[in-house]
Amino acid sequence: MNIRFLPLSAFLFLAAGTAYGQAGSLGKDAATVQANMATIASGSSLRVEGATSLGVVGSPYADSRWLTALLTLNNGMPLAPVPLKYDVLQHRLLMLDAKHPKDSLLLDDHQVVRFVLQEPASARGPARQREFRRFREAPQQHHRPDYVEVLHEGSYTLLKHYVKTVKKADYYGAYSQDRRTDEIEDKSTYYLLSPEARLAPVKLNLKTLQSAAPPLAAALKTTADTQKPKTEAQWVSVLQAADPKPAK
Repeated sequence: MNIRFLPLSAFLFLAAGTAYGQAGSLGKDAATVQANMATIASGSSLRVEGATSLGVVGSPYADSRWLTALLTLNNGMPLAPVPLKYDVLQHRLLMLDAKHPKDSLLLDDHQVVRFVLQEPASARGPARQREFRRFREAPQQHHRPDYVEVLHEGSYTLLKHYVKTVKKADYYGAYSQDRRTDEIEDKSTYYLLSPEARLAPVKLNLKTLQSAAPPLAAALKTTADTQKPKTEAQWVSVLQAADPKPAK
């Protein structure tokens, strides 16, 4: 699969089918991003390479499927739906090129603040909308441009920060691990954001959730005792029952 860089101004035209006017200055940061991605803009393949690797195991994406996404810009402008993937490993958004299905367009996303993936009904569960937004509360500054998935939003908010790392192939030498492929590992973490805007890293178990949200402790225990949660989706269900979304 080849990657071609798509400037935001071109994306606006292609996605919405309407010219919204001349694009503003990209700014120094965006110019730096464009310069660093010069090789991708020329059409290099999407792959993770190592000098001794015989391939790659694992996926760099938050979801490997092309899912229809609704994007919102920092001026509040919603864009027309597009098929999208979030490449966690390389911190970028890819859009399917409708005219060349084997190619992807690398989206210049410096003005994108949010996107919502439309996940169709499947054996995994019913159709749902999956919201991703910038990780503006991240403890480390370099993570703030990342996207986090909003798994639950009540008085507390459960966020999933997708992190991918590469373990390089290692099969040379007497002490090698005979690992002949690069491995993309999932290092994702969860955070609970309190009504007072305090962010706490959590694991999906009763003890850490109760510790991060003391007012919900009793309701969490009651619901967890009833539902016996094990998976991410089941823990999200527990939170939804213990901390329902406020009525508008």
